[in-house]
Amino acid sequence: MRQYENYQDLISAFKSACNLLNLDHTSQLHQDIIAIFHHLTNPNLRIAVFGPFNHGKSTLLNAILGNRTLPIDLIPTTGAAITIKYGADVHTRIIFIDGTEIYRSGTEILQQFAVLDGDRQMRKDVASVEIFCPHPLLATGVEFVDLPGTNDREAQDNLVKEQLLGADIVIQLLDARKLMTLGERENLRDWLLDRGITTVIFVANFINLLEPHDQLQVQNRLRFVAESFRAELPTGFSNLYRVDALPALRARLKGDVAAATSSGLVAFEAALQNIVTILQQNRQDVRLPRVQAIASQIQLLLKAKIDPILNEIQAFNHKQKAKIEIKQKAQNLIQTGFTSSVSELRDWLALPNLLNKYQPEATVALAENNFKTWQTDVFKKDLMQLQLAVVKWLYQAYDFFQGERPEDLLIPLPQAPQITLPPKLSNIHDLSEPGAIAMGGGIGWLLAGPVGAAVVGSISYLLNKNLQNSEEKINQESYDQQVAKICITATKEYFTSFSNQGLSILNEYVEKAEKVIHFEISQEPLEITQRRENLQQLQNSFNQLLRELEKAKIPANYPPEQVTQKYTYSQTKTSPPKEQNSRDKSTAANNPSSSSPPLKPEELTAKFRNWELDEEIAQMKAQMHSPGASTQQQTPPNNQAQNPLKTIVDKDKIAHAYSILGLQPGVSFAEVKQAYKILVKKWHPDLFINQPQMQQQAQEKMRLINEAYRILSTKKDEV
Repeated sequence: MRQYENYQDLISAFKSACNLLNLDHTSQLHQDIIAIFHHLTNPNLRIAVFGPFNHGKSTLLNAILGNRTLPIDLIPTTGAAITIKYGADVHTRIIFIDGTEIYRSGTEILQQFAVLDGDRQMRKDVASVEIFCPHPLLATGVEFVDLPGTNDREAQDNLVKEQLLGADIVIQLLDARKLMTLGERENLRDWLLDRGITTVIFVANFINLLEPHDQLQVQNRLRFVAESFRAELPTGFSNLYRVDALPALRARLKGDVAAATSSGLVAFEAALQNIVTILQQNRQDVRLPRVQAIASQIQLLLKAKIDPILNEIQAFNHKQKAKIEIKQKAQNLIQTGFTSSVSELRDWLALPNLLNKYQPEATVALAENNFKTWQTDVFKKDLMQLQLAVVKWLYQAYDFFQGERPEDLLIPLPQAPQITLPPKLSNIHDLSEPGAIAMGGGIGWLLAGPVGAAVVGSISYLLNKNLQNSEEKINQESYDQQVAKICITATKEYFTSFSNQGLSILNEYVEKAEKVIHFEISQEPLEITQRRENLQQLQNSFNQLLRELEKAKIPANYPPEQVTQKYTYSQTKTSPPKEQNSRDKSTAANNPSSSSPPLKPEELTAKFRNWELDEEIAQMKAQMHSPGASTQQQTPPNNQAQNPLKTIVDKDKIAHAYSILGLQPGVSFAEVKQAYKILVKKWHPDLFINQPQMQQQAQEKMRLINEAYRILSTKKDEV
């Protein structure tokens, strides 16, 4: 038997997803997942008998087993899921919720632990009930499950739904006297079809209780119901059998082969054994579709958690990126402005530039004894402007980046030059020579009157000729020239000291400024970090589940390109998968973990009726093989050269279809659908179960209604 080798990996993927989703352990989805785990790891092929109370489920199983193994004396009887397995002798095991077990020979103990009490309640302390008996079919690795009847109590229904998901074959027992009630149809859809359970065999009981003239009509109706269900059984086997359960049991107990054959039991057993043999060879094809239905719900729940977190993180990333881009631009602008201001100050501090711009004024101010005033009013003022131009960029950086606080740029001014005048060697009485004045009162007096003018003139002359730097020998210098050279030398030393110190301070300042004109990407909030981790976990779980589904060759409800990308949100945000059909919507509506509120009883009834009209009736129509159906299937969708509805004959059919539905030609399709629903509610054959003649008329009426609806549906699609 071909087996999927990674069931444990698939189960681990499911468990991981459930932990992240924090599923309520009492929810239907969580119970379904547990049932899937047990189903995948169960080595036996499991056959469950399913149906409402009093349909004869236990009686049918007793007939198959050939004895009264199961209790059938009480009405109703089965109050637990009773699993029947192979054993050398007949014995029973009761497993309780607390883990304790009871073994008893025979099955009498079932009357104590496996039937409903006087209030029709199941025992709350029993976890499972198992019967072991030596039947040849059970010896081949088959186990039967006798389920409680449905449509009585919620607890029984929940137990049945859980057990059905773990069944490889479901035998749905029908009461021929009241075929497919509303509740049975709803269970067929919600409990079987929507959950991927399609290996279903219908068994009709109680046909022997009908009058002979009614049996043929009921059998035709049964065939119609069975054909409307898309059962996935091995090729060549019907999904409908007749077994009169009680006569079959009596015949088996008496050993009456002829009576057992006439009851339908022999034919059903033979078909069941052959179906079992085929399915056992490839059990994976039966079990894995159930996994797909559950996986689809989990994927949608994971996605419902992923999307809001993803949107939140993407919004944060977008804002963060915008902030970084703005700060990067600001950093570039500030750095450019700062570099420009530093370059301007560095050029200003260069000694040649200082001497060229300031030495003449400074020397004259020194000669005139006004150096400190000049230094404060001119030189210091220019320095402060240049320093502020540099510092302002760092304060802008601090305001914008909130990083390291900048220091002020402070380049101190040297002490004012101190000079000593040379002695006057000429005649002290010669007032035309400046030396006499200098010796009498210093430089301030020296520059008074004509002598001062002569010194200033010498300063201008010497600076212009750069004689102070020349090697030219002057054999005889005037006193004013000597004084001028002393002043020039003093200011040069002043500016040289200032330049060296200023450039050194500026270079150190520029190095420190790198820490200020720099921004660090702020650490993201802890909440966002946690959301990222949560998102990564959800993504990993989603992708792990997707990978395991691919390994098991289970189709995912996502387009191929999304399957290839493993739905990695961090790379590309993909749009949510479209719902595959109306069943996905109803499944989500019935999912306790979903955000949708639970349906009220009247809403549930309306929901089923809508499904019956929109889904089941469509299946019925397909089984009628209406004229023109094959032509429609063979017509290429892009073939517009020939449209059969354009012919006169088909136009007449369309007009007749409108007439059958009681509509005027040309009304909207919504009106067509509404009229169709009203007529189905009025003429559905199930409404006339106890009126054979009316039921026959209803079937014919339904055929015409379905045909009219098909024609108008085709017209709508082609338009």
